[in-house]
Amino acid sequence: MALRKIRTIGDEVLNKPCKPVKEITPRIKTLIEDMTDTMYEADGVGLAAPQVGVLKQIVVIDVGEGPFVMVNPRVVETSGEQTGNEGCLSVPGKTGQVTRPNYVKVVAFNEDMEQVEIEGTELKARAMLHEIDHLAGKLYVDKVEGELMDVEPVEV
Repeated sequence: MALRKIRTIGDEVLNKPCKPVKEITPRIKTLIEDMTDTMYEADGVGLAAPQVGVLKQIVVIDVGEGPFVMVNPRVVETSGEQTGNEGCLSVPGKTGQVTRPNYVKVVAFNEDMEQVEIEGTELKARAMLHEIDHLAGKLYVDKVEGELMDVEPVEV
């Protein structure tokens, strides 16, 4: 499908709350496919609709287990705690220490508008909570403990 432009910090769309999705239309299906392609092209583990300029409650994630979609996600349970480096495709070249729950359970709809319950720990929990924050207009930089740091370039 098509790659979408990823909005970066300073773009006001990233600070606005998203609207729930009422039904999966062909346009929404295309958006989900485009978001997945865009996430992979940018080497991300997650992408929320506002990051491509769409104020809808849609998230795509792949932490190495294959991609999954969360439409209208709701966090219903969390436990534990983890602190680690977090980055964001909308805050390129930066990373920071963020503390989040180590376990999360989310109720959402999939790309067919079927209700699903998704659980995650560690990186999966971090990614799910990070992307759900985007749907409320929140960026991880507001949760960073200490300073944002520059990402070290990777030598190939």
